[in-house]
Amino acid sequence: MSGEKSDGSLIKTPRQLITALVLGFLVPVLGSVLLAYFVVTASKTISTDQSSLDASAIEARIKPVASVFVEKAGGSAVRAVRTGEQIVKQFCGACHATGAAGAPKIGDKAAWAKHLGGGLDQMLKNAIAGRGAMPARGGVADLSDNELASAIVYMANLSGGELKEPAVPQGAAPGTERTGEQVVLAACSRCHESGLNGAPRIGDTAAWSPRVSQGIDAVTRSAIRGHGGMPARGGLADLTDREVTSAILYMFGRAGAPQGASSAGGDAKPASR
Repeated sequence: MSGEKSDGSLIKTPRQLITALVLGFLVPVLGSVLLAYFVVTASKTISTDQSSLDASAIEARIKPVASVFVEKAGGSAVRAVRTGEQIVKQFCGACHATGAAGAPKIGDKAAWAKHLGGGLDQMLKNAIAGRGAMPARGGVADLSDNELASAIVYMANLSGGELKEPAVPQGAAPGTERTGEQVVLAACSRCHESGLNGAPRIGDTAAWSPRVSQGIDAVTRSAIRGHGGMPARGGLADLTDREVTSAILYMFGRAGAPQGASSAGGDAKPASR
């Protein structure tokens, strides 16, 4: 017996070999199943408190780096009216502070004298349409006529002029909707008072009759898009749809259109868009 050698193997019989093979296959499979079960049950425990997924909770978590704001469909913010000084410093100074591109330099009385001779109305018309190297409205499409006039007065009065500062239109404060009359005075009257570029004159029943027959919705859509010589929204980019409608209704009324004829459906109220 002392002369016999052992091979050191634990598997002595074919049955032990089969058992070892089966265990070698089942143990990893069972381990994977147990791991998957642990992961699934753990995730269910974490998601039990659904309040962490609420919109308010999400917003609170991202608030340090961002804010969530959803604007109502068709909403339109009404901005504050800018002063002449603000407009000049932000937009006009690039040329008028230096005299670049032939612009009359602020403070140069001789350069401004010929412009002052035409009066504020003429200078405003030139600024609205554009002149020489200066684009229409100084290249700032959302400048209202009133703001543009304020900028001109500010520069002119620093250059020997004594022009009166234009009054700020009523209803121009943030969040306040302008009336039809206010919109017409600010944007529409420059063409509709005189019939410039074929615009129907305010009070001319015959000229307005075809528009009245189309109904307020159709005319409003046309004014919003712009047509013929009239730019979109009458050139006043910050006009809301309701304000455009109000301005048209005001001019309809001045043309003698009965209230019921102002809309194809008989509803003469401004659109709530």
